[in-house]
Amino acid sequence: MAHEHKLEIFRGLLKFKSNTQKIWGVLIFLTIVTAVEVGLGITKPEVLTQNYFIGMKLLNWIFIILTLVKAYYIAWDFMHLRDERSSLRRAVVWTPIFLVAYLVFILLFEADYIYNVFKDGFVKWNF
Repeated sequence: MAHEHKLEIFRGLLKFKSNTQKIWGVLIFLTIVTAVEVGLGITKPEVLTQNYFIGMKLLNWIFIILTLVKAYYIAWDFMHLRDERSSLRRAVVWTPIFLVAYLVFILLFEADYIYNVFKDGFVKWNF
């Protein structure tokens, strides 16, 4: 049973005539996002490295957001997740979101505890 893939990206804002054109379009988009990441990593603008948001530098937040955008488009277009049933899409997307959020919560909670032990406790910083 042949299945037609949708030939648009960005929620239908950009439409292509063939699968090959769509692959090139997504590849160009991912290349631009990667180039922005590399450019920011090389230049490290001061305004992004000195300002903090929720305890982390703005530059790190930008890296995380751009990496999630790339992961979304790789799964959505190259792995054809867009063409699957909504229940499978939800299972594939929501499960890692909850697991990663739980892991981040645990890591931040434990890191804060360890920081306070070293800061206020009897253990000295030796590393």
